[in-house]
Amino acid sequence: MPLMTWNDSFSVGIPSIDQQHKKLIDLINELHDGIAANHAKEQLGHVLEGLIQYTASHFKYEEKFFVQTHYAQTEAHKKEHDDLTKQVLDVQKRFKSGETGTLSMEVMNFLKRWLITHIQGSDKKYGPHLAANGIK
Repeated sequence: MPLMTWNDSFSVGIPSIDQQHKKLIDLINELHDGIAANHAKEQLGHVLEGLIQYTASHFKYEEKFFVQTHYAQTEAHKKEHDDLTKQVLDVQKRFKSGETGTLSMEVMNFLKRWLITHIQGSDKKYGPHLAANGIK
């Protein structure tokens, strides 16, 4: 049973970005499934790699539109992206050094909270701006 399910409250109104957000939900659900099946260590390494790749491409994708449309909150939003990237890299470093005890649940809960807060807060703010500037 998934930890998170996509619903309209997560939509920013830009289908291409919504699809990318669904990928993050998939990664969180994959981690949750791994923990439930007692494969947390194996799943966490895989999910961290996926998350690092996701953040790099997804954040670049959003930020490209911010620059293209002169989004007023670009710097603040980019800082949130940079902060998450640093946190995920820190988690990966801790994982690689052997700290795996409660790390799986910690990461899963952190990602869930961050996703909900970021999408329903910061990302919802740019949706109308991007849509008004022709981004789909």
